[in-house]
Amino acid sequence: MRRPLIFALGVVLSMTIFVAPAFACGGLIGPNGAVNLLRTTTFVGYHDGVEHYVTAFQFAGGGGKFGSLTPLPGVPTSVERGGSWTLQRLVRETQPVTKGIGLPLAATRSADGVQILLETKIDALDITVLKGGGAAVGEWATAHGFRLPADAPEVLDFYADRSPIFLAAAFDADAAAARGQRVGDGTPVHITIPTANPWVPLRILALGKQPNDPVQADVYLLTDQKPAMLPYARGTNGLQLAYDQTASAALLTDLRTDAGMGWVPTTGWLSQLRIDTVASTMTYDLAIDAAGRSPSRVAAGLETPGGSDQTPFVLTMLAAAMAALILVVIREQRRTVTA
Repeated sequence: MRRPLIFALGVVLSMTIFVAPAFACGGLIGPNGAVNLLRTTTFVGYHDGVEHYVTAFQFAGGGGKFGSLTPLPGVPTSVERGGSWTLQRLVRETQPVTKGIGLPLAATRSADGVQILLETKIDALDITVLKGGGAAVGEWATAHGFRLPADAPEVLDFYADRSPIFLAAAFDADAAAARGQRVGDGTPVHITIPTANPWVPLRILALGKQPNDPVQADVYLLTDQKPAMLPYARGTNGLQLAYDQTASAALLTDLRTDAGMGWVPTTGWLSQLRIDTVASTMTYDLAIDAAGRSPSRVAAGLETPGGSDQTPFVLTMLAAAMAALILVVIREQRRTVTA
């Protein structure tokens, strides 16, 4: 069953000298602890039924090659180098370049039990879009040098049951150094995916981590109107809604002038979700209804695909209960007046 969701933050699976890039915010697996993932910042824009995902790979220390696997809600129509200031401008908004080229889908071919849908290179990143089940994708990753954490099979199956599309990215730190990229520099990546609703996979942030390992990330969401999200950002569940208001005209103009960002609308709603917790609490994904109605419990990872999503039923019953309560109040008021 395919999830109508937004593109991912990412599943991290290590290679022989492997760590997660920032757009694959998962557990870090390095040969000697020398490679560290910095706090990640991701931008998710949704407009006219299309998801735009922008993030940057950042690393601190280490060398050699490392990479990630990221679950996607569907087949991307383009994977390109992101703009130069989008993420920095969003951070500045909430804490007071050469134009990208869209890539047509490559001819589908099979390899190691999966379909290769797209291949491209962005700076020191080698990117492959795959289609396959969790086991097949895991076998492909292993055959291509990825050293999978012990919980990888369960996580891959979890996401493949919802959407069989994954993005594999291999980052060559030595090649990055040869390009003059310094420690902490990022390679911005912009992925475009048609999808019925945005979605952020958060559970995989804890992939390969110990229960008490920290999980930290910032997700910026731009939608046409105020969205509904599930689960609710309560703070106690590790999810905090740090910013939630109409996007300023100045911000939207600045975003629109960055490379590949001409799609940004003239009006919109900006939300900032802050994840700051430990791995053991990351048992959910973030489901979003861009129309502000009822996000799917399946999309949020609260129910399995094929099960009965009780969200519409619960909302209907709640509305009925509220209506009944209002009728009782009105009736009592009338009795008081006539008494």
